[in-house]
Amino acid sequence: MRMMLSFAALLMSALLLQLSSGGVGPLDALAGLEAGFTRAEVGFLGSAHFVGFFIGCWWAPRLMGNVGHSRAFAVLTAMGAIGLAGHVLIQDPLAWAVLRIGSGICIAGCYTVIEAWLQAKVTNQTRGRTMGIYRVVDMGGSLVAQLMIGALADLQTYVAYTLLTMLCVASLLPLALTRVPQPETPKATRLRPGLAWAMSPLAVAGVLVAALSGASFRMVGPIYGQEVGLDADQIGFFLAAFVAGGALAQYPTGWLADKFDRRWVLIWLSVAAVASCLITIAASALGNTVVLLSAALFGFTTFPVYSVAAAHAHDYASSEQRVELSAALMFFYALGAIAAPWTSSVLIEAFGPSAMFYFVSAGHIILIVFGMARMRVRGAPEDRTRYVWSPRTSFTIGQLLGRSREK
Repeated sequence: MRMMLSFAALLMSALLLQLSSGGVGPLDALAGLEAGFTRAEVGFLGSAHFVGFFIGCWWAPRLMGNVGHSRAFAVLTAMGAIGLAGHVLIQDPLAWAVLRIGSGICIAGCYTVIEAWLQAKVTNQTRGRTMGIYRVVDMGGSLVAQLMIGALADLQTYVAYTLLTMLCVASLLPLALTRVPQPETPKATRLRPGLAWAMSPLAVAGVLVAALSGASFRMVGPIYGQEVGLDADQIGFFLAAFVAGGALAQYPTGWLADKFDRRWVLIWLSVAAVASCLITIAASALGNTVVLLSAALFGFTTFPVYSVAAAHAHDYASSEQRVELSAALMFFYALGAIAAPWTSSVLIEAFGPSAMFYFVSAGHIILIVFGMARMRVRGAPEDRTRYVWSPRTSFTIGQLLGRSREK
């Protein structure tokens, strides 16, 4: 019972964090455009978030080693709250970018603490159930956060950011009130990006393209939505449709990835992603309902790319390499996510809203060509791991997944 109460506190903190962090990106885009920011400056805010995300992933394990789980979580949450509250004090894109680095450090670092704590508490018997609930909390919180956008955008700017700040601070309460002792501090995961390339260059390419797709849509999607005539409520549904489509894709994609050569699954996902990009471009002239449906299709075809690429890389890794490999893949995802929002926003400013989806299409076409080329270099592995839906939350997620990939 005490273990379940400990899990409940951690999962509630994760939910509150997701509600707070999931809302700030779209709100920044809408509030920034209203304040006169250029589209490139709004995209730069999204890139700044992932700079903070990378710093948080690297720094949080070391912070835990110095002060422990609870104090590290408090420090990181304070940085996130400062980053959110600071938006109402100054309306300058460079200042907001600095604040977004702080909120990015918060979300990555807090997820690192939560996942390290969960990893210390789960057993082989409870791991599968715990990860299932954790994924539901993560995706459910993200979905609700997108649906909040319409309500937040209708409020005055300081009220909207104050509500997100309150949610961020509230994430402290479950962990502060739990009476379960915090676990011993885990050893920080070594970051060896070269390990991912050594295991599978195709997986690295897949992770980069997944970042290009997801980070562009989630950070710059509000600009696209506004350009094609969606109001704030509809932009929230537009982003939520992407998340819902991605969640629905996990089961059929997992079945295919466990039954067939994962390289072909990755290639056909990219073919479908290119088609969904073209459909989304065409949908902009067919009414708002079709635009929302196209967003769900885009999420369905692009969201699973990361997990399929990660599963393919893990097929070539030993059990001892899995934790470091997960961190290496997250490193490349962070790199792609840093570059994608700013690039997409610059293209939209120069060539119009459809440019973002042409940019994403180009990435998937490159992945198709590279995948076909890699299939000529070596065959499929004889022994394969299980497909695992991999949350993109921290460098320590590999520790929590543990034995999930083993047969």
